[in-house]
Amino acid sequence: MTFQTGENVLLKVSPMKGVMRFGKKGKLSPPYIGPFEVLEYVGPVAYILALPPNISGVHLVFHVSMLKRYHGDGDYIIKWDSIVLDKDLQYEEEPIVILHRDVRKLRTKEIKSMKVQ
Repeated sequence: MTFQTGENVLLKVSPMKGVMRFGKKGKLSPPYIGPFEVLEYVGPVAYILALPPNISGVHLVFHVSMLKRYHGDGDYIIKWDSIVLDKDLQYEEEPIVILHRDVRKLRTKEIKSMKVQ
């Protein structure tokens, strides 16, 4: 995948290490923040992005695997000003509200589940 100078891209971020969801770390699909403008092509797989000042602790050069082409429909995009990123592009997830609770009964035990936004 290649990007042109001036093109808008999305940047992949991940939840903090140690967050356990259903026995697995991380999410099923990584969320993206952005869009950010590509300033310069560094090498065959590296690009420099124009990042805002509040994420200045993050290095400006990114591998092409961390980027995604920006299309405009933003269901999968997190607003970059609403989360605090560390230098490894990780953030801490905070639940907003419990949407649904359920108890599934098996023969010998009960499994409680919760849907959290």
